[in-house]
Parts: sequence; C-alpha cells; structure tokens
Amino acid sequence: MSHQSGVLDLSAYRASPAERRRTQDLLDLIPARGDVALDIGARDGHFSHLLAQRFDKVVALDLQRPQIDHPRIECVQGNAAALQFASESIDFVLCAEVLEHIPPHLLADVCAELQRVSADKILIGVPYRQDIRVGRTTCQACGGKNPPWGHVNSFDEARLAALFDQCTVTSTSYVGQTRDATNALSCVLMDLAGNPYGTYTQEEPCIHCGAKLVPPPPRDLPKKVLTKLAFWSRAATAALQPPRPNWIHMLLTKRNAPLHPAMYGLS
Repeated sequence: MSHQSGVLDLSAYRASPAERRRTQDLLDLIPARGDVALDIGARDGHFSHLLAQRFDKVVALDLQRPQIDHPRIECVQGNAAALQFASESIDFVLCAEVLEHIPPHLLADVCAELQRVSADKILIGVPYRQDIRVGRTTCQACGGKNPPWGHVNSFDEARLAALFDQCTVTSTSYVGQTRDATNALSCVLMDLAGNPYGTYTQEEPCIHCGAKLVPPPPRDLPKKVLTKLAFWSRAATAALQPPRPNWIHMLLTKRNAPLHPAMYGLS
C-alpha cells in the first residue's frame, strides 16, 4: 500500500499490481449483466463504477454517503447490519473488504442481512486466514491494542460458509501469497515495545476508545531491544508457515433463487 502524509493513498493502492490482480479476480466472478447490484462499503466507488458497466442500477452503500457521480449509481448512507432494502430485492450483492472490519457481535447480523436482501448471488472478498496479531497498533490515547487495518475478524472457507447458511457456495478463488504469522511471545514483546511498526496510517480509529491512531514516540534502548527480540521470534514462526493466499473470494448463490438468464449471458 502507498501512503501520502500518513494517509492511505487510494489511487496508488488501486493501481498496485497486487490490487489489480485482486480486482480482476473479483470481476471474473461478477455476473455479465443484470438489473440491480448492491456495493456494500462502496468507499471511493471503485467497484461501484465497475459494477455500473454490467448492471442497470448500482446502489453504493457506506456508513457515510459516498460521493460518486454516475448516472447508474445511487449513493446511500446505511448500516449493513440493518439494510433498508426489501427482501430479495437485489440481484447481486458485492461485499469486499468489509466483513473483516465488522464488530464481532454484529457479524452474524450483517451476513443475515446480505442474505435477506439478495435475490440470487452474493460475492464476498476477505483476507484469508489472516493472523490479525501481525502489525497491530497501540492507541496513544487509551493504551488499547488494535488489530492491523481495523481487521477484527479472520476467515477461512468453513467460517464463511457457516455465516452464509442460506446460500450454497458456487465458486471459491484465492489471490496473492503470504507467510505472515506471529506467536504469543512475539506479541507480548512487541506490545512492551509499543508496537512501533503497526498500521498507523489506517483510517480506522481505535476499537476501544475511538481515538485516531498515531505512531508512538521514539523508542528508548530497552524498547529497541524488545523490538529486535520480537522480530526474531516472529521470523522463526513465519519461516515454519506454509504459504497461504492473501485473499479469498467466495461466490454464493441463495438457495431457491430464481434463474435470471440475462445476468449470465444466456439469453
């Protein structure tokens, strides 16, 4: 990821080779065309614009109303845990880079809502088996420890399938490769050092107090030693890990959904 002045540069992020591969993999799973698509967590409108090339109408939803200027895109403010749409009113639901951020106590509600409004297909994109202890931060306001990028949930195939129990899995694909992992000792050492290499450029605030996350002050010698020991311990764990994908993309079909031939180029 690229950053400017400590803020995530979305344009550079979208243009990176890794992100372009992830985008293309999602596009390969999106229906050829259809009537209404819903983009959950639309943010800058990147995927809303891509969906508008295939669907007659795209609803771009986020906690703050997105600012997207396109004749086929309707921007709405909303909460994925309580969607304002009628049941089975959306042909295609895209939910990428969202579920990993949902507070754990709301996760089942969000997945139930996505299934309720869906008339057919749901496409989910999340980090795959992410060790959310790697890259965590320390809040300078309350001292709380935060997972990287505000990712409070980790997923694999079984967990996603269980969360979407009204659907069947149509297709699963994987993007990227990583060995990122850590262990309890490394986490303790890094916490004592103040987590100096956490994801402090993230937009997400502290999950404990809501304050903006800012880097810790310069480390003294003891904290530098603790950091070095933490890196050595983490490196030993990562070296023993087999490579795994960075992302999992899962296309789901709602059970008993009607077939829409036009959506798949069948008519």
